[in-house]
Amino acid sequence: MPRRKPPARRPQRHKDVLHRQGRHRAHDFRCVGCRLDVPLEAPGTAHRNHCPHCLVSLHVDRRVPGDRAASCRGRMEALSMSVRPDGEWMIIHHCLACGELSANRIAGDDNALVLIRLALKPLQGLTDAGHRTLLAL
Repeated sequence: MPRRKPPARRPQRHKDVLHRQGRHRAHDFRCVGCRLDVPLEAPGTAHRNHCPHCLVSLHVDRRVPGDRAASCRGRMEALSMSVRPDGEWMIIHHCLACGELSANRIAGDDNALVLIRLALKPLQGLTDAGHRTLLAL
């Protein structure tokens, strides 16, 4: 039986889902943690530096937020939370590539449940005996 020729490849069609006004890749980025598209605009901060869904970031800033001068480009995991004297909450990120720590402002669209879990993370290490002691107080 004679072999069939594979069909000729057609050029890829224009995908207006990603390229319509306001949705081009220049206006968002793909999260390295959860792989969701994240808009660069963030309520409450001038520079989006982490995913609002999973709080994962990339090590792109060196000294000033938004400078994009770091050469590391490593994945930064949310390690803990901190509070400034003025009451503003900060996410402490740890770079998995170079080990650097950085503090980043939370954004208005960050997932509240993930933020609360991160804030309560130090309490997860309690043993049963420690838990019973806290309940007795």
